Amino acid sequence: MKKIGIFGGVFNPPHNFHFTIAQSILNENKDFVKIIFVPTGNKYDKPEVIDAEHRFNMLKLICDKNEHFAVSRFEIDSKEQPYSYETLDHFKSIYPDSELYFIFGTDNLKTFSKWKNPEYLLKNYSLFVYERGTDKIDEIIEHDEFLQKYKENIKKANCDIFTNLNSSFIRKKMLEGKNVSYLIPDSVYEYIKKNKLYEQPENLYFA
Repeated sequence: MKKIGIFGGVFNPPHNFHFTIAQSILNENKDFVKIIFVPTGNKYDKPEVIDAEHRFNMLKLICDKNEHFAVSRFEIDSKEQPYSYETLDHFKSIYPDSELYFIFGTDNLKTFSKWKNPEYLLKNYSLFVYERGTDKIDEIIEHDEFLQKYKENIKKANCDIFTNLNSSFIRKKMLEGKNVSYLIPDSVYEYIKKNKLYEQPENLYFA
């Protein structure tokens, strides 16, 4: 059965690690045919999160150059921000003959059991999790009884580079006037400069 990865997130902005982990999954898992990036809509009432249209446009700049990448407007165009299981159900209706994997980092795995309908999600789908910082997937599962129950449905995405790179770090460096072109794709960097994104303190978030 062909496999498709659903890569959700804010992508504020998208950066090299996002695309590296997606390509790593494709490289190491030959049954994977596509990674679909699904940026959140404007659910965040925070000035540091730029408009969803900008985030979509930046993702599209990269996805249009990779035949195995795609970007979806599903959550952006939804009237209300859907829960993750609803997003996966949406793509299952489009790709009924494919196996879907939800892609996210260990920061989300730590709270996964508190998400909406986590058991439904893991009964019907699988997770591809990448480690961030010093987090270890096995240790997180070991200390969570719910995750232990479904550990066979939790796969590790093997990518050991950029594990500490995140969007808030990039925004912080831009506020400091630092060159971050080596952390994000050239086309995304040019888009940010052209549209004067992340230039003011109120457009930054220090996570």
